Amino acid sequence: MRLEQRFGINVRRVRKQRGLTQEALAHDVEIDVSYLGQIERGERNPTLSLVQRLSDALGVTHLILLASDDDA
Repeated sequence: MRLEQRFGINVRRVRKQRGLTQEALAHDVEIDVSYLGQIERGERNPTLSLVQRLSDALGVTHLILLASDDDA
């Protein structure tokens, strides 16, 4: 699985665990909700700055968002 796909899956999983909508998370990190959807589907490769903003907003380390199932 490509890294951007794994990242997107993890963002979606943690977002849902936190009870956040895409709209709320997108607002928190100051991106468009459609861009967040593309990230969650593994269609976009976010910048390192955005990876940090997402991890901060979700209350996890960036490593959690980049981890594969084997790392869990």
